[in-house]
Amino acid sequence: MATEQELSDFLKSVERRAFKRTVYHVRNEDAALDIVQDSMMKLAQHYGDKPPAELPMLFQRILSNSTLDYFRRQKTRNALFSNLSDFESPDGDGEFDLLEAFAGAADSEQIESAEDVTRRAQILHEIEVQIQALPTRQREAFLMRYWEEMDVAETAAAMGCSEGSVKTHCSRAVQALAKALRARGITP
Repeated sequence: MATEQELSDFLKSVERRAFKRTVYHVRNEDAALDIVQDSMMKLAQHYGDKPPAELPMLFQRILSNSTLDYFRRQKTRNALFSNLSDFESPDGDGEFDLLEAFAGAADSEQIESAEDVTRRAQILHEIEVQIQALPTRQREAFLMRYWEEMDVAETAAAMGCSEGSVKTHCSRAVQALAKALRARGITP
């Protein structure tokens, strides 16, 4: 079993290499720092009682998984929302699969023009502005469900409310965002 001093010494010995490796992967120093710090915290919290010889492999696995999680979140955040009303399910319960909705866009082999890139950046900025304008509980439920990809039960537990409330908040958020974006001329 690793002592606190052994764990601390190990983390000090790998922090610089882990940071450099992560910066090379994610190309963002702030994100890399967050990933490394989260990985160190996970190692200390969940595996601090393991023998010192096992710490390097455990840390590398945690760091790799945290980096992959970062890329998954970025892919979701960078997805182009053509019109949020498209995400409403036919039965109106507010359920949709974000990655499934954009599967077709990833398959296209077209190269974007500078105009398309700029337009998409403007649309994404407008979406962020509209998300910030949502009431707090709607914004919280929307981001947990669709950005963080938490299921209804996890979101309900995190928000301290019922699953029905989460569905209501998400449905209202999607409707409000779709209406606001349509009013700004953003359509599919």
